[in-house]
Amino acid sequence: MKETVKEAMNEGGFTMEERLLKAKAGMPAMLLTILVYLVFVGITILGAFVMESIVWLGVIMVVIGIIWICLGWIPLCGLKVLKPQEALVLTLFGKYIGTLKGEGFYFVNPFVSAVNPAAKTTLRQSGDVDSGNAAAGQITVNANGVNASLHEVSKKISLKVMTLNNNKQKVNDCLGNPVEIGIAVIWRITDTAKAVFNVDNYKEFLSIQCDAALRNIVRIYPYDVAQNVDTTGDGEPDEGSLRGSSEIVAARIRDEIQTRVNEAGIEIIEARITYLAYAPEIAAVMLQRQQASAIIDARKMIVDGAVGMVDMALQKLNESNIVELDDERKAAMVSNLLVVLCGNKDAQPIVNSGSLY
Repeated sequence: MKETVKEAMNEGGFTMEERLLKAKAGMPAMLLTILVYLVFVGITILGAFVMESIVWLGVIMVVIGIIWICLGWIPLCGLKVLKPQEALVLTLFGKYIGTLKGEGFYFVNPFVSAVNPAAKTTLRQSGDVDSGNAAAGQITVNANGVNASLHEVSKKISLKVMTLNNNKQKVNDCLGNPVEIGIAVIWRITDTAKAVFNVDNYKEFLSIQCDAALRNIVRIYPYDVAQNVDTTGDGEPDEGSLRGSSEIVAARIRDEIQTRVNEAGIEIIEARITYLAYAPEIAAVMLQRQQASAIIDARKMIVDGAVGMVDMALQKLNESNIVELDDERKAAMVSNLLVVLCGNKDAQPIVNSGSLY
């Protein structure tokens, strides 16, 4: 899929590179615009008095003043304010002219427009604010965990490090067992032009690619360590698993997502598994399986220890010549000791006051 996306972008010829826009200081431009505006307001007022003596001159002054009063606010549309870690992708009549970066107060061509196709998209991530209270006339569309709010929002692009927490997914591992898994992806935009122009909506694009990469990696690993499973691709069985190799799995997921979103100008800083469990339909069975495996391992350890203690007891008796036991009595002693050591309950001692034989 990642090769298909890259080939489509290359064949389409729409891959763009970011270029920084050099903008003028906004404060002098604003003061100059206000000053000129006030001057023409004065000219209009003065023209009304001049009309009493020189009609044609007064009319010209009033007409020019009114035209400027109606249109003089247009330069104010070129004033842009940027906070730290914000950017504006600007186009002029559909042509990309550059990206405005850096905190400050700027003046640009008043006819430029900012472009951010993901401005109305809200993902489950830091930086996206969704109060949950829709305003009058506001429509919210839910699709794949994405809320698109049809209200006026800022066209600024955040360059901050953000965290995407996608919904949990049900995926089959390499053994076919359904597991539920969720990841948190830490990302940021490194190329605003690619993010805006190379994909339709970079937030939705990232969310979908995270889901696809997660499925692609999870199906390589078993939930728990399994025999004869190759997770590294070297042809040799290994002990890789989703539960035991979470760091390695997360690193592979991060690399997989990065290769898919390079053309969107996005950098994946880190990916972490936030939730991992068997699907509810097999969770009870797998729990019984784990309990049985744990009981078997515990019993094996108990038996190994009991046999060692019995052997040590027989050796001590033989070395110290405390008592001589024939094979039948040794077998009885071994049986009694194993019952005592391997039993689930404490043994009740019985004192034999008669002869051993």
